[in-house]
Amino acid sequence: MSAEQAQVSNFNIANVLTTLRIVLVPVFAWALLHDDGASTMWRWIAFGIFVVAMITDKIDGDLARKHNLVTDFGKIADPIADKAITGMAFIGLSLVGDIWWWVTIIVLLREWSVTLLRLSVLKQVVIPAAQSGKIKTTLQAVALSGLVMPLPHGDAHGGAFDGWGVFGEVLFYLSQVFLAGAVVMTMWSGYEFFRAVWQQRRTTTG
Repeated sequence: MSAEQAQVSNFNIANVLTTLRIVLVPVFAWALLHDDGASTMWRWIAFGIFVVAMITDKIDGDLARKHNLVTDFGKIADPIADKAITGMAFIGLSLVGDIWWWVTIIVLLREWSVTLLRLSVLKQVVIPAAQSGKIKTTLQAVALSGLVMPLPHGDAHGGAFDGWGVFGEVLFYLSQVFLAGAVVMTMWSGYEFFRAVWQQRRTTTG
């Protein structure tokens, strides 16, 4: 790290946005789980919070790189913030019956194992973000955004979200397709990450 980077204050706009995402997690959970997920208004509020979190995730990373605002705090807090909001979305949607639990468990095991390993080797091994990881993140964001919306889908919420017509059903199942793609890319990008760590460690120790 250069002397200029070392002098970057932790109190900067990129870190503020990262902290905001962390603070939004319990608020998002409250909105999503309100009335067991059957409230149209609160599901829309949860959707809005989730979208804001996804947008700020993109913005804070761009700001940190563009204006040299990269800090040790940001390196640790940013991935935690990302996994916290998406993890809460997976857990919340499983609690209200919109995502199978086995999907949530598989995804969270991969996400947090990669995050913890990335943080543990942060000073020794630098693993750049792979294209598969970016695709995974996009698919997760699209799928979870769609599933958080109060879309009609069978009797999961007792018809609470009727009024969309056929469009709502199509949008719900389209979100499920994106979710399936997200699961596949989540596992593949995880494999690529662990492979890259193994290869770098072999190079440095060899």
